[in-house]
Amino acid sequence: MKKLAIIGASYLQLPLIKKAKEMKLETHVFAWAANDVGEKEADYFYPISIIEKEKILKKCQEISIDGICTIASDLAVITVNYVASVMNLPGNSMECTELSTNKYLMRQAFSLNHDPSPKSLLAAGINDLKDISLDYPVIVKPIDRSGSRGITKLESSEGLKEAIEEAKKQGFDKHVLVEEYVSGQEYSIECISNNGKHHFLAATKKYTTGTPHFIETGHLEPAPLSDELLEKIKNSVFHALDSLKIKNGASHSELKISDTGDIKIIEIGGRMGGDFIGSTLVASSTGIDFVRGVIDIALGNPIDLKPMYTGCPTGIRFIFTDQDLRVLEELKKDDHIVLVDSEVHIIKEGTVTDSSTRFGYYIFKAKRIEDLEKYLPKGE
Repeated sequence: MKKLAIIGASYLQLPLIKKAKEMKLETHVFAWAANDVGEKEADYFYPISIIEKEKILKKCQEISIDGICTIASDLAVITVNYVASVMNLPGNSMECTELSTNKYLMRQAFSLNHDPSPKSLLAAGINDLKDISLDYPVIVKPIDRSGSRGITKLESSEGLKEAIEEAKKQGFDKHVLVEEYVSGQEYSIECISNNGKHHFLAATKKYTTGTPHFIETGHLEPAPLSDELLEKIKNSVFHALDSLKIKNGASHSELKISDTGDIKIIEIGGRMGGDFIGSTLVASSTGIDFVRGVIDIALGNPIDLKPMYTGCPTGIRFIFTDQDLRVLEELKKDDHIVLVDSEVHIIKEGTVTDSSTRFGYYIFKAKRIEDLEKYLPKGE
């Protein structure tokens, strides 16, 4: 039986653990002991923090793993690629890892390779910007976080110091990006790469709270885009993946498209998108087993991207307030809608600060996008 190391044990990794066991693989899961679902689901669990890459490497060498992977976690990607590089297993290089997990280095790579992305500045504090004239509005964010953590939009210099300090507080590296705000509809592009060949899987339309923190309120797949625009997006994303030297595994590319069709790449993660995008929405909307593809690449197997079944439009709405629960009840009465999955927590008003503090979600599908859209959030 082949042995697969999985970095992380939260609900994000649960589809990966379950799929590996379905594939008759022995699962070895590493994470800080927190009584997470992955601890119980794994064949073997090791209470080692996902950032302790040397300890994880030593254990993986002892176990003699056949592959290593993760989904939806930038922090875990660093350890995955480090262990894979040392043990000569499929993965991405450490150069790629730096470029795809550090937003400042990512911006530099995009600039060097002429990928369209926002102009940005690196700052450790307000004094780094005192002699620079900023064109507002701007976005301030950590260089090494995801999930809308530490992001603030500013219309003027008022609040700039506080936004920088909040971004530093949320980040691990105590530098932040101050970048131009790009208007337009936000999308993400879900891909999988194998030995440098990129495969497009799905385009996702994003819904957020908008200014100032842009917390994601929902997603829709497939995004309603024209064939011409989608082809243009694919070309831009594939070029940017090459700029970041992403050659193997999943990727999640976030971008904005203006009313005139101009594309700006916001950032790219060398892993699946979170928020159930990679683990659930892609399979539901396309029929393609994205999670299995990630495992096959980690093991050096050929990948099979043929749909398992006919997909259909699928959406997810996150729970912020009682209004989201009322929409859920309406949705349940609609004969055109199939409720795929849901999780509801007790709502505490005014406490959603990032994606990790939302109060649950519901995933639903229908034969037509039009039937889904009325149940998706309003806003940006």
